[in-house]
Amino acid sequence: MKNTLLAVGKTDDSRIEQLTQMYVDRLKHYINFELEIIPDLKKTKNLSEDQQKNEEGKLILNKLEKSDFVTLLDERGKKLSSLQFAELINKRSVSGLKRLVFIIGGPYGFSSDVYQRANSKLSLSDMTFSHQMVRLFATEQIYRAFTILRNEPYHHE
Repeated sequence: MKNTLLAVGKTDDSRIEQLTQMYVDRLKHYINFELEIIPDLKKTKNLSEDQQKNEEGKLILNKLEKSDFVTLLDERGKKLSSLQFAELINKRSVSGLKRLVFIIGGPYGFSSDVYQRANSKLSLSDMTFSHQMVRLFATEQIYRAFTILRNEPYHHE
């Protein structure tokens, strides 16, 4: 199974990008993992929030295949512990999926079409984080899940 983290917009802080890449590189030891960035929209000053979400939504949907299991990283999603998240990934891994896709939206979230396409929603916290920071947190948590599943000493209870 391939695992993909799809994110809207580039990271403009090289420190966040370096830390995120560190976890992407570590994940490749365990799984087929890809961080795919959808470029920022151009000329958004004349777009409303809904128009921007809809345009980003089209770009997101174009990256998905019918068989993908899509999980939105969304503030209204289900909250899981790291152990529960590891178990969820394990269940998805053995279910015969071709690709598990986690999606981080742009600054205004997701369009209604993306919400309709999603199979699940997951919240990383009750707090709000920048969509750039969420990349780091998501890649770290995916990495943590695989160390948990392999009984490696990274995670402590």
